[in-house]
Amino acid sequence: MEYPQGDVRLLETEIAQRLLHSTIPARLAYTATDGTPRVMATWFTWTGEELVMATFVRCPPLGMLRPARRLRALRERPDVAVTIDTEPQPPEVLMLRGRVSITEVDGMVPEQARSARRFLGEEGGAGYVAGAAHPETRMARIALRPTWVGVLDFKSRLPGIMTP
Repeated sequence: MEYPQGDVRLLETEIAQRLLHSTIPARLAYTATDGTPRVMATWFTWTGEELVMATFVRCPPLGMLRPARRLRALRERPDVAVTIDTEPQPPEVLMLRGRVSITEVDGMVPEQARSARRFLGEEGGAGYVAGAAHPETRMARIALRPTWVGVLDFKSRLPGIMTP
């Protein structure tokens, strides 16, 4: 069955699942506190219901680290858009929209540890997690439950402007 753009059931498609489990960084778009748009690349983990991203609030092993400025912006304006897309042509693109929730946790966000292993490999991921291990480490878990989903493959699913 073909689902229309915007239908969250598109998350079940082969393209969406492949991109959600890839090592391609997601691109998170949000509105900064000064009202201007921002886009940043980020690691992520798909839980089956949420796209989880994380950032450090405090991490003594990394030295003087200020909480990510995006946390304040996301708390003030939680509506975001995310894309995960391939570079080869024609690209495959997964687009997500919705509101994020933010939960601060002591230590490493579990999904961030999984992301580290996926993006850096087992050894690199273990080193990343060990490097952040400290009783005062604190992270923010940024979770998106998509309310709108789009998929493009430029073969069977084209942008609306290209659809006859």
